Amino acid sequence: MSDQRPWLKQYPHGVPANINPDAYATLVELFEETFEKYRKKPAFSCMGKEITFDQVDKQSRSFGAYLQSRGLEPGDKIAIMMPNLLQYPIVLFGALRAGLVVVNTNPLYTPREMRHQFTDSGAKAIVIAENFAANLEQILADTNIKTVIATSIGEMLGFPKKQIVNFVVRSIRKMVPRYNIPNTVTFTEAVNQGKRFSLKEHKGSADDVILLQYTGGTTGVSKGAMLTNGNLVANMLQIRAWMMPFLKEGEEIALCPLPMYHVFAFTVNCLALMSIGTLSVLVTNARDLNSVIKAMKDYPISLMTGVNTLFNALANHKDFGTVDFSSLKVTVGGAMAVQRPVAEQWQKLTGCPLSEGYGMTEASPVVTTNPLDNTGRLGTIGLPIPSTDVRIVDDHGNILGPNQAGELQVKGPQVMKGYYNRPEDTANTIVDGWLRTGDVAMATDDGFFQIVDRQKDMILVSGFNVYPNEIEEYVASHPKVLECAAIGIPDEKSGEVVKLFVVKKEKSLTDKEIIGYCREGLTNYKIPKQVEFRDELPKTNVGKILRRKLREEEMAKRKV
Repeated sequence: MSDQRPWLKQYPHGVPANINPDAYATLVELFEETFEKYRKKPAFSCMGKEITFDQVDKQSRSFGAYLQSRGLEPGDKIAIMMPNLLQYPIVLFGALRAGLVVVNTNPLYTPREMRHQFTDSGAKAIVIAENFAANLEQILADTNIKTVIATSIGEMLGFPKKQIVNFVVRSIRKMVPRYNIPNTVTFTEAVNQGKRFSLKEHKGSADDVILLQYTGGTTGVSKGAMLTNGNLVANMLQIRAWMMPFLKEGEEIALCPLPMYHVFAFTVNCLALMSIGTLSVLVTNARDLNSVIKAMKDYPISLMTGVNTLFNALANHKDFGTVDFSSLKVTVGGAMAVQRPVAEQWQKLTGCPLSEGYGMTEASPVVTTNPLDNTGRLGTIGLPIPSTDVRIVDDHGNILGPNQAGELQVKGPQVMKGYYNRPEDTANTIVDGWLRTGDVAMATDDGFFQIVDRQKDMILVSGFNVYPNEIEEYVASHPKVLECAAIGIPDEKSGEVVKLFVVKKEKSLTDKEIIGYCREGLTNYKIPKQVEFRDELPKTNVGKILRRKLREEEMAKRKV
């Protein structure tokens, strides 16, 4: 096998070629070992309040017992709909201990999106932050949900911070619309009631689906990726194997600004880093950059995960330079392309390389990542993680050699079981064991991979393929540009032309200046024909720029 993986010789010192995916039968088995090993150490912190591994262990056991007392049985689905709070890991592990299948849900979903996810998954229970309960009330009757557990932002923060935070959220910021859902219990009530019951231990198997992680629905309807015990255990062990030569068990402090309901933070922060005794500092709202910087000042952060837009925004924040980065040794970017100018500025300001990785929901999610030492390469997504094969194929399925662009395909123990109740979509996505990613990529001679772009985002100008990532990375290097996004818009002569959306860093920037800059570094057909300035760009809750939303807005204009 190693002969077919030329990147093996490039692996950082101490990283193995393979992991043993059968080391643990279930996620619960792995974490019961983790709870015992790090029992007295702090596991999570949020808004200054810490909870230990022992507290996560005991409270999740009580919460799981409560769920069983409500008649929920192994295989039933439970939705978790909250931002980063201390309640999240307790709910997660409690549900898994009860044998339930977790359905991570974005709290910013509209009632329509909630209805689809809850009816498609068949969820029977939900734990929801009270801020979003009014939306649930609108569609609850259309679902199978019978058990509703609500929680407040301040519920686990202790006296008097709990009362202060809840008062501000409810009464001053008016962030909790009125709702009336009969028989709703609070998170605290559920945990306390659960102490009266004994948890019926559920002995699962590696092939059991334990997580339905819904894709963003950028192409057609949102689909639930079925991730098993085996998938998540394997990806955790792969991530651990990649990171451990650079980390110390039980000594790391990781900043977690990305929401744990997103698969990146879910697997990397909530699972993999927790399993090595890391203290994860949770940021409830990463769009509040002041709260991110405060967390960086409150703790000697040694590791951070994030997305390009967050790193860029932080690096341009007026207070970023006041942070002490002497303890920071690992920064990992994923979920979207890390732009070279952003990575270079990040390293200049922090002294720590920004290592780009690649993954997707259907792969639990991590597939490749750059070495965390100085052998990483800007502009690439790095090397496949242990026990993972990656190849590039053309439209006919032929395997391509180095420096040839084609679809990136993945095979490994982290690849999902399939899409829930969608056998046809599954068959089209996993072919002969290979996961078709829909991303255009190429490999270097020595096995580093580079994402060119999403197939669906490619712009066709007079028969030439134009990839937005290339344009965006180049324009982002302009000193007056904060953020940008490129899309294709219809054109009578060339089929499509490039339109660029820009958020200014300096007010003096003009469209002529942008186009002139592009002429210096881009071929003629890649130069934007239109430039539109915006105060901000549409993003997912994780911070990924939504080109799809920009295209939809353009199409709506043309129909008027």
